[in-house]
Amino acid sequence: MDLVLAGGRVIDPASGVDAVLDVGFAEGRVAAVGEGLSGAETIDCSGAIVTPGLIDLHTHVYWGGTSLGVDPVDYARQSAVATLVDTGSAGPGNYAGFEAHVIRPCPVRILAYLHVSFAGIWGFGREVHVGESQDIRLMAPREAAEVARAHPETVIGIKIRLGRHASGDQGMAPFHFARDVAEETGLPIMAHIDEPPPSYSEICAALRPGDVLTHCFRPFPNSPLVEGRVREAVLEARARGVIFDIGHGMGSFGWKTARGMLAAGFPPDVISSDVHALCINGPAFDLVTTMTKFLHLGMDLPEVVRAATEAPAKALRRPDLSRLSPGAPGDASILRLEEAPTPLTDVVGVTETADRRLVADGLVLDGKRFS
Repeated sequence: MDLVLAGGRVIDPASGVDAVLDVGFAEGRVAAVGEGLSGAETIDCSGAIVTPGLIDLHTHVYWGGTSLGVDPVDYARQSAVATLVDTGSAGPGNYAGFEAHVIRPCPVRILAYLHVSFAGIWGFGREVHVGESQDIRLMAPREAAEVARAHPETVIGIKIRLGRHASGDQGMAPFHFARDVAEETGLPIMAHIDEPPPSYSEICAALRPGDVLTHCFRPFPNSPLVEGRVREAVLEARARGVIFDIGHGMGSFGWKTARGMLAAGFPPDVISSDVHALCINGPAFDLVTTMTKFLHLGMDLPEVVRAATEAPAKALRRPDLSRLSPGAPGDASILRLEEAPTPLTDVVGVTETADRRLVADGLVLDGKRFS
């Protein structure tokens, strides 16, 4: 074997594995999982956690092409993320540039939800913040369908942003364009939600099985809770197969909402960061920090790992990315759980102190140590 990760706690929820084992890689793929493996290179993972390559289902990595993009290589290294899913940074008018200049040359896997807005999220910065879905003239369903069909290896879904900040007074109108494209191409939708209009319930009612609602634990207003109970439309959406994704970002995770949802027996399906230029230095920081917040909230470690591996792989319709089993892509994340007081802040400025934190300790891509 080319590389062996030796003696780590292997947590692979998709395979039902949680044990101290070795993971071996050869020819860019997982070759074996077991004890006593040997290879040309060995990384001692004693005391570490080894997982399938983490998947961050909500990122913005059109670096240099949009003002909110972050460098995908630096970010992958920072958070031990093997698959970055860009969520609508680019639309059909600029997707070719995103693929040619960022996705294709990047050593880290990048997949994308294509925005139905012609130029994606083009007006997002510290001084300028124009919601691209406010102007119906920018909705480009024909072009979006053409681009999605032309890039089937990288375009895995359709993005739409809804809410007072993203779509102004347009209500659900922008969503209908996204749904048309999704139905034409057979792809799922990821819907952003911010403050009303539209309401949380309206968006949930419109989503189909396999569609993703991101920012699902956002604070008031447009919280998934009403009078301390989970909204009926939210329960109905989950029952029919809608996927609920955290998408922390700079405005979409509140301790109060998260505690209420977990107390009601409604954990997130997917934990993601929504990392972008305005939140990479806080409050979101990265995927492992967002995962740490859910450990602090009482989710157990294997379930937190599931929400960043198996669950997003299901949303992507890429189950091959979710497990460490012979023949699977040769990606793995190495994490450590450190016992240390760690302040964690939500998007409304409430800080809690966790007694432990997950930190990135290494990344394997295509069967090789990534450094």
